Amino acid sequence: MNKLKEIARKIMDKDDFLLLGHKAPDGDCIGSMLGLYLGLLAMDKRVRMLLSDPVPPVYHYLSAAEQVKLPGEIGSIPQNLIFLDCSDEQRVGQEVFSLIQERNCSFNIDHHLSNDLFADFNYVDTNAAAAAEIISELLLLMPINISAAMADALLAGIIMDTGCFLNANTTAKTLSIAAQLLNFGANVNLARINLFESKSRKEVLILQHALQHLDFSSDGKIAWMSLPYNELVAIEAEDLYPEGLINHTRMIEGVEVGILFREMPAGKVKVGLRSRGQVDVAALAAQFGGGGHRQASGAQCEGELEEVKSAIIQAVEDVI
Repeated sequence: MNKLKEIARKIMDKDDFLLLGHKAPDGDCIGSMLGLYLGLLAMDKRVRMLLSDPVPPVYHYLSAAEQVKLPGEIGSIPQNLIFLDCSDEQRVGQEVFSLIQERNCSFNIDHHLSNDLFADFNYVDTNAAAAAEIISELLLLMPINISAAMADALLAGIIMDTGCFLNANTTAKTLSIAAQLLNFGANVNLARINLFESKSRKEVLILQHALQHLDFSSDGKIAWMSLPYNELVAIEAEDLYPEGLINHTRMIEGVEVGILFREMPAGKVKVGLRSRGQVDVAALAAQFGGGGHRQASGAQCEGELEEVKSAIIQAVEDVI
């Protein structure tokens, strides 16, 4: 694996980049991408951004969010690829993956333990709370002044991946980097209003439906919520993925593992897993082809909703 200084040097030596993030992008993915995009622009680099799914509305307040392209909008593909917050290159989604087969050079910047070091140049820091934490360090190694707009994007990524600095992945280094971002002009008030006090009606309706399907194991140590696809279609929210929904399971007294089952089209189920700390949910997700972190992980499973629920819950019960 490469050192971060080497990654910075290689990026500074090149031009014409395509920044890539994972499908169903979350705050860390978006924040990392926008922060690096603005940083590369500040160095007069040519750079574009590509995602398989739209930027969630909650992040539209961040500078350059409107510059993120979808597969049908991107046109020609730059030959220098930078993967952000992706544990493997297919995390970008099949449609995007099919567009990036020809490449000159690839970079992989991530913090997931399951990362398979797939690029030409790899920097994976599993101790980092967020990819945005790593991008903050990367920009500090480059000949630019971090702007307030860059700082806002990176702070949003760190806030969302640390659960407002309350998750166990938060370290002294995380807090130090966040403090630096504040010194660079990041606006905490702006983040609070947009990230936590601007929920759309559809997001609240998704929560309502999830709570209607809340259930527990007999010992109360496992809690899970389900979102049937037909219910998401009924409220026109099948393409909306609000972050933090799963946390309503883990916050219940006595629950050690919280699970969210989201039914997808074509016989697939998206599974999110959260742990208070005793259970390694990354290892659990790996059993089903997924991955993530010890206390936060996920997988996408083939099968009917009830079938997948039964298999996942049994796997959790086996280790709890």
